[in-house]
Amino acid sequence: MTQPPLTLYLAAPRGFCAGVDRAIKIVEMALQKWGAPVYVRHEIVHNKFVVDGLRAQGAVFVEELEECPDDRPVIFSAHGVPKSVPAAAQTREMVFVDATCPLVSKVHIEAERHHKNGLQMVMIGHAGHPETLGTMGQLPAGEVLLVETEAGVADLSVRDPERLAYVTQTTLSVDDTAGIVAALQARFPKIVGPHKEDICYATTNRQEAVKAAAPKCDAMLVVGAPNSSNSKRLVEVAARAGCNYAQLVQRATEIDWRALDGIKSVGITAGASAPELLVNEVIDAFRARYDVTVEQVETAQENVEFKVPRVLRQPA
Repeated sequence: MTQPPLTLYLAAPRGFCAGVDRAIKIVEMALQKWGAPVYVRHEIVHNKFVVDGLRAQGAVFVEELEECPDDRPVIFSAHGVPKSVPAAAQTREMVFVDATCPLVSKVHIEAERHHKNGLQMVMIGHAGHPETLGTMGQLPAGEVLLVETEAGVADLSVRDPERLAYVTQTTLSVDDTAGIVAALQARFPKIVGPHKEDICYATTNRQEAVKAAAPKCDAMLVVGAPNSSNSKRLVEVAARAGCNYAQLVQRATEIDWRALDGIKSVGITAGASAPELLVNEVIDAFRARYDVTVEQVETAQENVEFKVPRVLRQPA
């Protein structure tokens, strides 16, 4: 029986960003240097496949520092941690390695600089997300106000409307954030913003590629984890860019084939913490059912690389 024709539009860039690449490398190098077990506070990156792979090598994932023994190394996840966490690790004389993405660290430094200048911070982000908790935890309680939506701007209760600055979570939708920033600037004309948008280059690039591919596609699949903020944003961006059906899948086994019945074209992308291996798995699943033509929709090229911390580059 002949297979129906299908065009797959592969969005590029997609998948691993430099910060995720570095974070995974940090855990692998720590295991090589100190042997297993190495403890990791929170999932190193939001991807079950990656976390399971590192667990198999001897990484132990915990939610809080209290769950770690004093005598084993601990790694802080790519999303960043509140200041109290490394402080507690130092008090306990633990060996720790910070895998916070350098672009998240940049936001932390920005927040501290504004705080030193006497400005109260507004953070645009998602409540409870580890990156938001980490950034808000850089400053004393009450110094960072969280806003999640344009409507939320009206509810902000600030100390002095003339002395405010804002930062953003790095994995948000560029379009959503622009609306919140505009609302902040309308209500607080003197609010100070970052020199350059906090949303990271990888998040922006992946969203732009999806916007370019979406109008060509009957459906869009985003390979990523349900707790991955940047992956969930890609689903939203695809829907907004004119894709009738957009779905987040962790693996090829999660594809809803009934929902794709009768389609002629599918876009595929992957969140910044999803390995290319999982994208290839999805493509193979389509090849098993369709006569597939693959086309690349590339909107940018990435060549960013972040160094791992010096402690891992030195011999044990």
